[in-house]
Amino acid sequence: MTNVLFLCSQNKLRSPTAEQVFADYPGIACTSAGLNHDAENPLTPELLAWAELIFVMEKAQRSRLRERFGEHLHGQRVVCLNIPDNYRFMQPELVALLEKKVTPHLPA
Repeated sequence: MTNVLFLCSQNKLRSPTAEQVFADYPGIACTSAGLNHDAENPLTPELLAWAELIFVMEKAQRSRLRERFGEHLHGQRVVCLNIPDNYRFMQPELVALLEKKVTPHLPA
């Protein structure tokens, strides 16, 4: 089982959608969090310790992750999906984009 963490800024739209889309994907356990202090589910060092594979939605989030939590990143793969904050929760276009961009990185 691979532990997968999806991150965005507020944990309201993109990362919770990703968590829901991949909740039943075989071979992974997933959750989501936000990088902002006022996120729905703020990122913690414990979540980072749990995660083996981390997805961020934007390059700026990858930078913020390294700046704020660099000492808690221990060899985890961090993948930037380059998905802008232009989508609603579970919007079909967002779901399709997530499936296309995330699936190649997941265990077969």
